[in-house]
Order: sequence, then C-alpha cells, then structure tokens
Amino acid sequence: MGDNPIREISKHGQSVWYDDIGRGMLTSGALKKMIEEDGICGLTSNPSIFQKAITGAAEYDEAIETLVEAGMDTGAIYDALTAQDVAMAADLLQEAHRETEGVDGWVSIEVSPTLAYDTESTVAETHRVRSLVDRENLLVKVPATEEGVRAVRILIAQGISVNVTLIFSLERYSKVREAYIAGLEELVARRSEGEDLPEPVSVRSVASFFVSRVDTLVDGELEKLVASVSGEARAPLRELLGRTAIANARVAYRDFKESFSGSRWEDLAAEGARVQRPLWASTSTKNPGYSDVRYVEELIGPDTVNTVPGKTLDAFRDHGKVAETITSGVDAAAAHLEALEQAGISMEAATSRLEVEGVKAFADSFDALLEALEDKRKAVTRAV
Repeated sequence: MGDNPIREISKHGQSVWYDDIGRGMLTSGALKKMIEEDGICGLTSNPSIFQKAITGAAEYDEAIETLVEAGMDTGAIYDALTAQDVAMAADLLQEAHRETEGVDGWVSIEVSPTLAYDTESTVAETHRVRSLVDRENLLVKVPATEEGVRAVRILIAQGISVNVTLIFSLERYSKVREAYIAGLEELVARRSEGEDLPEPVSVRSVASFFVSRVDTLVDGELEKLVASVSGEARAPLRELLGRTAIANARVAYRDFKESFSGSRWEDLAAEGARVQRPLWASTSTKNPGYSDVRYVEELIGPDTVNTVPGKTLDAFRDHGKVAETITSGVDAAAAHLEALEQAGISMEAATSRLEVEGVKAFADSFDALLEALEDKRKAVTRAV
C-alpha cells in the first residue's frame, strides 16, 4: 500500500480538515477512521451541512422525539442536536488538539446566519453557542460581513477563538486580518491592566477564504464576454477561464505572509500570539470540466488549512498529487486579477455578490431546517 496523499499534505505545513458532519459518521466510526488513516485533524460545519444531515437521514428521529417529549421548542431542538454532534466531533479530535498544542483538533460551528449584519447580536450568540457546546477545541464561525468583522475584533479581544467565514475578496480579507491583529493587541493591553482574560497563546483563529465559488461566478461572466465578441478578441478572454479562484487565493496567501511579519506582529508573537491561518473553503470542484482535486492540489503550503468535503477527499486519496503550490506563480496570479479588471469584470462586484449570496444560502438552509424540525415536532406531539 502506497503513501496516502492526504497524509502527505502535512509535510508541506498544511492541515486537512473535513467539511461535513452528521450523526451517522460520528457514531459509525467513519470520522474516527479518517482521523486515524487520513490524518484529518479538524472539522467544519455550516447551516447547509446541518440542514442536509438532519433532514436527510432518519438517524436523528429518535433524538428529536426525545427532545420533543422533554418539552423543547424548535429552536431548542436545533441547539441540542447541533451541540451534540459538534461535541462528539470535538471529543474525537481532542487528541489532535492536544498533540498539536492547539494548532489543530478544532471543530467549527456557525452562529445563526440571520445575525450576519448585527455585530452586537453576533457577539452575544458566539458566547451562547460556546456555552452550549462547552469544548476547548471549539471554533465559532462568524461571517466576514462588515458587521461580522467588527464582531471578530471584539471576540478576539475577549480571548475567544473564531473561524471567520465567507471571505471572498482580498479587500475584506485585509480587514479580517486587521481585526484579528488589533483584537490581539487589545487583549494584551487589557491583560496588562489586570483583566482576567485568556493568554494570547490560547486564542486561535482561521480565516475561511472561499475558492471554487469564485470560479463559478467569474467564469459565467467571462462566458458572457466571450459570446459578446468575435474573432481574435475571444482568445484572451478564454485564457482567463478557470483561473480566478486559485489566483485570488494565491494573492491572499501573499498578503497573509506580509501581515504576519514585521515589528507589529513580532511584538504580538513575543506575547505568545499565533498567526491566523488561511483556511481554503469551498474546495469541491463545481465545473466537471476541471480536475476534481484542483482546489486541493493548487493551494498547498505552510500555515494553511484546507477543509475538504467527502467526495473531494476520496478523489484526492485516489489520485491527488502533493507539492507546495500556494507560492507558485504569485506574480502571474496578480496579473490575472488585473487582466479581469481590464476585461471589464470587477472583482469587487463579483465578491460582494458572492458574500450576499453566501449569507442568504446559509440563512435559507437555517430556515429550512427549522421548518423541518417544527414539522417533526408537531408530528411527534400529535402522536403522543
């Protein structure tokens, strides 16, 4: 049996997390097997994942009946089911958390997406979710809306570890990094004034930079441009297809390296602070014409995480190739983004649209899950 390509990724400083959750994979030993055989060392979830898991399988029905019979309303049932799943996953990953001294072993759960544009409520909800799960290796996911970024700074200053999610643009990513660094600076200052807050070394964060959705949107705009011109004008536009997501991520990694260096960061590092690692999210391939492992193969490098869904993980285990790639062709990546602007495609407009659509998609999944749970609650109540 040859080397497992998934395990080989860690030799290049990247952690592989699993982008899925469900009661079956937790109780059947499937996640435990991935931890042991593939070296999976973290897990991410979101409202869409939970909606699919809870409504798509009968394995939650008994738990739902028990919670209904206990008199819980729909919101409390949702809290209980998701907290149970996340706590089980956190327990399975506790060893990885301990062995890596807090670098890995994290499980992420998202605050309600209905609060994405409310800073104060997002902060309060983060604390509430943490109290529900009560595991040291829990990352609460906060969306990188303008309001969410403000919440991130507040939470980091309070010593709360967060996963900043739904990052699409380089400009917003810059604000996310600043929120983390400024939050750490405030944490250090407040501790020096005697406040009883966690040490910086215990505060961790990842910045979830979304990948494949960028290609889906930009390629669609490029195809429209190609159709609107003729002759030799088409070739340069076609050359831009399928390259934007990786280019965007590689420039983001360049910016990450710049932010976490220099005297400002060194002062925090001296206090024990750790870098906020980029986490490549949305790494399944949406276009069947592209390699099914491209958003893993092309984004490997130090101090990063790739959270991978099951189908992509299986594909990479079968035929993935491992090398440090995130630092390759960075100048070409920046040039690609400039070429898009010159062609009339605004990355600012594209990424703003993706953020709005991402928040809405999660909110829709959240609402659909609550509706399904309410229907089940009523059915159980009628049967009792």
